[in-house]
Amino acid sequence: MPAPPASTRFQVVVLVSGHGSNLQAILDKAADLGVQVRAVVSDRPDAQALDRARRAGVPALVVPPGAHAGREAYDRVLTATVQAHAPGLVVLAGFMRILGPGFVRHFEGRLLNIHPSLLPKYRGLHTHRAALQAGDTRHGCSVHFVTNELDAGAVIAQAEVPVLPGDDEVALRVRVQGAEHVIYPEVIGWFAAGRLGLQEGRAVLDGAPLDTPKIINWKG
Repeated sequence: MPAPPASTRFQVVVLVSGHGSNLQAILDKAADLGVQVRAVVSDRPDAQALDRARRAGVPALVVPPGAHAGREAYDRVLTATVQAHAPGLVVLAGFMRILGPGFVRHFEGRLLNIHPSLLPKYRGLHTHRAALQAGDTRHGCSVHFVTNELDAGAVIAQAEVPVLPGDDEVALRVRVQGAEHVIYPEVIGWFAAGRLGLQEGRAVLDGAPLDTPKIINWKG
């Protein structure tokens, strides 16, 4: 079945800060998911993800924090920049700034993030190091709704990866990213199709609250 024309697809804005491998996975699968990436917004003008957006013909925008007087001012400009593209969903794909409460409130229920751990384990940074230091045999990634509390919103889906003998942070990160590139587009597709939502702080999929995250199997 051919992909729907871009004008009829569900509109998404992606926030980035770095290399943009998750952005690329979203761009590669967007048409099949019925999604159009309307804009890519970064806090860093040198983010490689912006080049990925440009190559895909997607507007690549920069909202640098240093150009604004304080966090609240930055928050207002970022909110206005994203809202100008009227997204049905805002996707964080390696966006390394903590969003202000005004931004989170404005896009509440339509703001997703992917985190490189099996939440609630290892919120914040250096998750692969933490998993290795703890001697975990399983690690992975989680897609969750964003709230004002860091990495604490309702978890929608997870994928597990094995921690192998001899793994270092780089090897483990590469394996986890392989899973991220599978599950993030899939969850975005659920939201775009109207299957996924947030009700009273709980993720709801196909009309049923998710008491535990949906486990997505993948071949890595």
